[in-house]
Amino acid sequence: MESSTMKVAREPSHSTVTIFKKILVAVDGSESSSRAAKAALDLAEKLKAELTVLHAITPIAAYYRSSLASGAGSIAPPPISQKEIDAYYAYARRVAMGIAGETVSDAEKRNVKVKTDFPEAVSSIVETIIGHAEKDHIDLIVVGTRGLGGFKKMLLGSVSSGIISHATCPVLIVR
Repeated sequence: MESSTMKVAREPSHSTVTIFKKILVAVDGSESSSRAAKAALDLAEKLKAELTVLHAITPIAAYYRSSLASGAGSIAPPPISQKEIDAYYAYARRVAMGIAGETVSDAEKRNVKVKTDFPEAVSSIVETIIGHAEKDHIDLIVVGTRGLGGFKKMLLGSVSSGIISHATCPVLIVR
């Protein structure tokens, strides 16, 4: 009985399977979120993925309460007019565009498909980010370790910690 071994020649595959086709980076203007945006952009470029740059806008009620809490104490705040509300959201959108602008510009230079979203964080920043990720079928969320909140010595910020705890897709935390 004669045996023979047959070798099958395979051509190398040049097609890559991309696990992450849609990447979301949440930015707030902090150094940590800037590093996260750079990492997300690098990944999106290498993986030929779509990048969403998201900045959740703090609701006016929360902003108004926090600015009053630092001053008057327990005095009831005056009612907010529609004009003040409109001015706040116009300003918040301009700030968000400024925060996202550098990442968007860099993405366009690198031919990375990029979009921005500046939703109002109705319930919380964490729920807004996670809700957007689920709605848009995001494959990876990228955030920094700490944002603009207090407690600088915390190893992991409350937003990044909340996203890790509740996201239904992988999360990359950038230091």
